[in-house]
Amino acid sequence: MPTFLNIFFVIACFHFAWGTQNKKPNILFLFADDQSYETLGMLGLTEVKTPNLDRLAQEGAFFDRAYNMGSWSGAVCVASRHMLNTGAFIWRAQKTHKTANKEQKEGRYWAKYMKSAGYKTYFTGKWHLPAKINECFDIVQNPRGGMPKTVPSAYQRPQANGEDSWSPHDPKHGGFWEGGKHWSEVTADDAIQFIHSAKEHTEPFFAYIAFNAPHDPRQSPKEYLDKYPLDKISVPQNFLPSYPHNQAMSCPPSLRDENLVPYPRTKEAVKVHRKEYFSIITHMDDQIGRILKALQKSGQADNTYIFFTADHGLSVGHHGLIGKQNLYEHSTKVPFMVTGPGIPKKQVIRAPIYLQDVMPTTLAIADVKIPEQVEFQNLLPLAKGRKKISKHKEIYGAYLDAQRSITLDNKKLILYPKAKAYRVYDLNQDPLEMNDLAQSSEGKKLAHLLFPQLVALQAKMEDQLDLNNSFPDLSPTVR
Repeated sequence: MPTFLNIFFVIACFHFAWGTQNKKPNILFLFADDQSYETLGMLGLTEVKTPNLDRLAQEGAFFDRAYNMGSWSGAVCVASRHMLNTGAFIWRAQKTHKTANKEQKEGRYWAKYMKSAGYKTYFTGKWHLPAKINECFDIVQNPRGGMPKTVPSAYQRPQANGEDSWSPHDPKHGGFWEGGKHWSEVTADDAIQFIHSAKEHTEPFFAYIAFNAPHDPRQSPKEYLDKYPLDKISVPQNFLPSYPHNQAMSCPPSLRDENLVPYPRTKEAVKVHRKEYFSIITHMDDQIGRILKALQKSGQADNTYIFFTADHGLSVGHHGLIGKQNLYEHSTKVPFMVTGPGIPKKQVIRAPIYLQDVMPTTLAIADVKIPEQVEFQNLLPLAKGRKKISKHKEIYGAYLDAQRSITLDNKKLILYPKAKAYRVYDLNQDPLEMNDLAQSSEGKKLAHLLFPQLVALQAKMEDQLDLNNSFPDLSPTVR
């Protein structure tokens, strides 16, 4: 006859197996800073090498039209991350940004929702939000500020005569090496340590892994810089020595991001900065590879959704610009991919989305009823092939009171109210936005079509900027 202890052991094993099988999926969120959509090797758009991200994209769904809405401040990172963590569209997110601690206490932050669903929540890396991070997550390691500390020699370089006192691989400059080890490596170490410990948890995990890379100062070990000889780096086809509306668009040479490279831009200077941009991205890609390998080794990969994206893109020489304070594709469009249970492999999804859609998607995975104040969409129906059309019919863009844009079916209108100027692009025919159609009959027709739709979208967004008076020729209410 079986003893009481034997029966107890069998029951315990059954309950353990049942609990493991029915455990909610884990969520691993990998987040880059300043990484443009063009910086994935698999796309063949640049010289960059990203073998680990390329493999990850092949393992699930790759969204090739993922956007950030823009920003209410020069620090585009802050606006993007606040939208991400509250689920609110840009101008309503700005309002909650001012009361961040209240919102946090009421539970209106991403990690709080995940906690309520029974998840062990973990954070490492860049936060850059006013909410108290230790009250948002169960476990916090090495939280970082907006960017590594920089030094004067990181700006206005290289000079036209080639002089450059900055070395992107020399730890003496601090920056990403402050503390003795490159921050991307520290972030990966932290993530690996947590993943290893999480296999012992009874709860599923939500891990928010936020790299500071590839934000400037763009530093990486010499072996990564050596992968990108300067004579092999291409200058963007839409290179300009300067952008004609940079003052009116509140993107002057004095803006911190634009101050990194002297005016007028030279092709040689742009090559230097793109070399360093690609190098730090490849270095980060290797750290992501380490994290993915650790997840696989831990035995938790099959029950884990993995998301990768970035907070916004970056110009690095496109259109005579260096930073992200503009509404061109290179600065608003980001990589976005997801793998996990039920996600078919090798998908490329063309439907337009916002990167912040990742937040309600994870709430759906966690069986959390998506709150009314969360305005972004659950991407699972798109990622699993059950749906083809995005909730976001138009893509809206805004920067301060100086720029607005709308993109509809690959037709795009950018407005500069202070200059009373606008630009029109057909992204299907002109993905690099080199051929402004504004003065053509086709462009004027598109502008008249898109402008009232942008004004209607403004009303939905609670955008207070009056475009009608700046553009009376486009406004049906003024004409």
